Amino acid sequence: MNNKKIQILLQLLLVLAIIIVVNFISVRVFGRIDLTDQKVYTLADASKSLVRSLDDKVTIKAYFTEDLPAPYNNNRRATLDILNEYKAYAGGNLQFEFINPVGEKAEQETREQGVPPVEVQVVEQYKFQVKRAFLGLVFFYEDKKEVMPVVQNLGALEFDISSTIKRLTTRMKKRIGFTSGHQEPALSSLNNANRVVMQQFEPVTIDLSKNEPIPTDLAALLVIAPQTKFSESAKYQLDQYLMRGGKIGFLLNKVNANLQMRVGQNIDLGLEDMLEQYGVRLNPDLVRDAQCANIGVMQQIGPFPVQSQIPFPYIPHASNFDRDNPMVKDLRGVMFHFISSIDTSMATSKGVRTDVLVRSSKQSGRLTGFFTVDPFHRYSKQDLSESDIPLAAVVHGSFKSFFADREPKSSITQSPETRIVVVGDGDFMKDEILGNLDNLTFFANIIDYLADDTGLISIRSKNIAIAPLDPVSDGTKQLLKWGNLLLPPFLIIGYGLIRWRRRVTLKRALESHKPRNDVLRGK
Repeated sequence: MNNKKIQILLQLLLVLAIIIVVNFISVRVFGRIDLTDQKVYTLADASKSLVRSLDDKVTIKAYFTEDLPAPYNNNRRATLDILNEYKAYAGGNLQFEFINPVGEKAEQETREQGVPPVEVQVVEQYKFQVKRAFLGLVFFYEDKKEVMPVVQNLGALEFDISSTIKRLTTRMKKRIGFTSGHQEPALSSLNNANRVVMQQFEPVTIDLSKNEPIPTDLAALLVIAPQTKFSESAKYQLDQYLMRGGKIGFLLNKVNANLQMRVGQNIDLGLEDMLEQYGVRLNPDLVRDAQCANIGVMQQIGPFPVQSQIPFPYIPHASNFDRDNPMVKDLRGVMFHFISSIDTSMATSKGVRTDVLVRSSKQSGRLTGFFTVDPFHRYSKQDLSESDIPLAAVVHGSFKSFFADREPKSSITQSPETRIVVVGDGDFMKDEILGNLDNLTFFANIIDYLADDTGLISIRSKNIAIAPLDPVSDGTKQLLKWGNLLLPPFLIIGYGLIRWRRRVTLKRALESHKPRNDVLRGK
């Protein structure tokens, strides 16, 4: 064998060795470049930490029917990609397999695992047909099992998987208290909110009218939309829970407004003086905002009643968030329903710190005194002359007891470092108000934040939907419109003129260097 053949053989062996090493590294080292704003195609740090901390193996069986048309094939591909990423960070403690349920026996086994078939429309033989398909996940950990029956919302896929793994591997759920005894809505009546709480926590009802101490093992306590005044004994229990380091969310209605009657009435909850002691005040007003939702009203047009959609400033569509706070930093918008403003100016004198979570838009105002909420009222610039009115806030620090200098005397006069969240609307998480905004996400984030479970917040708010365009003025819209219409033809015409001028110049240059006939003849 000559030297040339040996050299070629060595080169081939070197290339083969490089391919083997690259494949070996790629199997064990996972990497991805994600250029999206919210890193929606990359696992959040909370998801990575979750699977890295697994102390035993989690097995996932993905039951997906193959060869489905778009958009259903995207669900399988997205699920495969994200499970590969989970596996890469799990250090061998997460395994998965994809199963194509073909045949009666395989379909029966899939149903028994808790994954039902769904009907999808496919085009076969040039016509629409309904086909039965499976698009579900089953999680196994020790002797426990969790089922995700249908993978449908890819925007929430990471949160669904991470929350399922966390729920499956958590030995004991944290307990979240919800007060009762003052006409608060029962959590069970808030279907969507109840579902969110039940996924990760154990809800506990605390009846403050019975004058019993609040359990110390609660991770957080929520006071949601009470309608009647709190007694001193009920306030004492809330105060002492906070003094022991408890965390409280006050989601309160300060004004009871009725759209049908078009009037509102101030609610005396008896909590106002205690909240001021903690550094925050809930003002007796209603915030109106030019950035608001529409409501349907009946209008008489000639002899016919017609339902019209008109903007109603007392249902603000808030999008002015504190982007540094995990509760709201990734939210797109929250719709409030007759919300009151919040004053945090006295926090410094109380020795605590405040962060305003949500503010009104640049065109807003407040209604005080006699509350009339007429949807047909036309608001002047003066009515909407305020901006950035605080609507929700978090107060954190060491709080002085409200009962430090009054009866009944507080047994604990100063709390350790803790926090409370105050929102001037206790109805935003109700089913009939949710809409298609981030109301439910905001509610869930409040609970996670109070319960020191902020990891899932960063995952829940991730959104793979196409981001809306920034609002622009009418003049800018016209400029962009005519620019799009006229600029391309002008560019093409300009390019043609440049090419034409270059050809003319080249032709002249060639003619200037062409030898004359008399020179060629030797004259």
